[in-house]
Formats: sequence, structure tokens, C-alpha cells
Amino acid sequence: MHRMIKSRTKRAINSKWFLACAMTIIVTVWVHGLSVTACGQEKLGSTQSGASQSRETDNLQTAAHRYFTDVELVNQDGEKMRLYSDLLEGKVVIINSFFATCQGSCLPMNRNLEKVQQALAERIGKDLFIISISVDPTVDTPPKLKEYAKKLNAKRGWYFLTGDKQNVDLALTRLGQFVDDKQDHLNVFIIGNERTGLWKKAFGLAPSDALVKIVESVLNDKPATER
Repeated sequence: MHRMIKSRTKRAINSKWFLACAMTIIVTVWVHGLSVTACGQEKLGSTQSGASQSRETDNLQTAAHRYFTDVELVNQDGEKMRLYSDLLEGKVVIINSFFATCQGSCLPMNRNLEKVQQALAERIGKDLFIISISVDPTVDTPPKLKEYAKKLNAKRGWYFLTGDKQNVDLALTRLGQFVDDKQDHLNVFIIGNERTGLWKKAFGLAPSDALVKIVESVLNDKPATER
């Protein structure tokens, strides 16, 4: 059995990750027993000009680019994708880690993502993307991930990612999802709006309708200039 709750608590997202969200706050709330942690950009003071707000946004994106990096991963179709520029920049994303041969929580967790995909079908692949990263990249090759994706009826906009182990390990580290033993992978979804700086964490085995509400709250977040 995977160490779900303990692993989730023990391996909370690295504090450096929060530095990528310049000017952040951390809030913990409970929704139907579901723990949700939010890291969001603070509202800028009302005395700031539009130009100042624009500079703050540019600085946030630059900091995010530097932190996440453009480490190269490979999706289920064999296409190379850069972590920040191709997968995160300007997007709302749901991120999780898993491995295809997992006999425990991985499939139920990804079935939850399938339900989220169904509920938000009109937005997947447009302004919402799902990013599932293998913690077992030497075994989970693109063809194997393609077969796994078929089991979940994955549509355009849901990426199953692998690649060179050192690249995958770096990506997982930056996302606070790295583990030494694949059996200890986290059952946590990271839900983020890179454009606004709002990021939340949710338990991946929670009821899917509760997860959909959290994703919608991140989707509907507005940049500081539009608030």
C-alpha cells in the first residue's frame, strides 16, 4: 500500500517552489473533508499603475521560468515538450505523478482525472491541460504511456510524460513530486493557473465532483489587472 496521507504531508511542495509565485499567500481550507492548499499571488496595492502591475506579472513569469526551467520531457506520442514553455506557461494545469504498472492508487487517481476531463470537456486542450508525469520513466516509455492513456480515454490536452530519468527527476523535484521509491509517489493533484500565480493542492482520491469545483475555482481566477 502506498503511504498516501503521510507521504503527502511529509513531502509537501518544496518551499522553493513557492518562491516561483512571487508575493504569495498560503491558505488551507476544507471542502467536504478535502484538504486544499492554495498558493496565490497577492493582490497588488490599488495605488499601483497598470504599468507597475504589468511589470509585476512579467517578473512573476520570469521567476517561474527560471525556477521550473525548460527541462525536456516526452509525451505519449513521442513528442518533446519543455516543462515551462510548452506545458505550464500561460495555462491552467492539473498535475499528478504516477506509474503505469502501479497496482495501488494510480489508476483510481487517474480515473478521477478522467471524470474531471469529462466534466470540463469543453475546456480541456484549450485553457485547461492535464499533466501526468511518470515516476518510473525507464519503464514507462511513450508507447506504454500511449496504451495507458487509451485505458483512460485521454483526449487532446492530457499529456502523459516520461523522458530521460535525470530530466524527469528534475521536473518532479521542481513540482514537489519527486520520490526516491516509486511506490511512495504522492496522491496529490497540483492545480495551477500560471498566468495569475494561483496554485492549489488537492487529494487525488477525493470525490471527483469536489475536485471539479477546485479546478473551476483556479480556471476562473483573474489576473491582478482584471480584478
